[in-house]
Amino acid sequence: MKLASLNLGLPREVVWHGHPVITGIFKQPVAGRVVLRKLNLDGDRQADLTVHGGEYKAVYCYPLAYYDYWKRELPGRDLPLGMFGENFTIDFSPETGSVENAVHLGDSFSVGSAQVIVTQPRLPCYKLGVRFQADDMVKRFLASGRSGFYLAVTREGDVGVGDEFQLLARDPNAVPVSEITRLYIAKQYSDHDASSIQRALKVAALPDSWKDYFRDRLQRTPQVIPSRS
Repeated sequence: MKLASLNLGLPREVVWHGHPVITGIFKQPVAGRVVLRKLNLDGDRQADLTVHGGEYKAVYCYPLAYYDYWKRELPGRDLPLGMFGENFTIDFSPETGSVENAVHLGDSFSVGSAQVIVTQPRLPCYKLGVRFQADDMVKRFLASGRSGFYLAVTREGDVGVGDEFQLLARDPNAVPVSEITRLYIAKQYSDHDASSIQRALKVAALPDSWKDYFRDRLQRTPQVIPSRS
């Protein structure tokens, strides 16, 4: 896995359904090396810090290979790198499966001179629809299973296109990013699902907001459906 494009952008005002919206989802590829700090990359900002950015969402990663999928899904649509609001467009070998299956919560990587850790999948807000000027884009994005993932920064450093991601450590309670997304939207839980959630709750890198959500779901759904043998 390596960094194929480094994309930055500052919040801007756009009009959506006749109303002004301030968003930082518009990212553009940049050349050279950029300093990655605890909360974001130099030259990059988020608009609404109540739901975007912060320590656990310092960097958003989205695979380069997924652009081929979206070009088929959205024929004729211009899809420059950074279109999904990602900071890192990552080159990930498709023969090893989806990146969300291969990457786990708590996976720690070095990239450039920085170190990062995987914290959560992306659950898009309406501003993805603003970027694509399409009301159904959020629904289509979630249905695709192509969420990408967020990183926290454990050591600041500089990064640039071509930098390789080197796996440093994997949490002993590792749960794939794809599993977390599935569990988040699942209407019922099996015994296996409940076990996966219990493992995820032990991963230090998973934000408290996600842990609170899953604890509440488990409390409200005490009778899980049996796992199939």
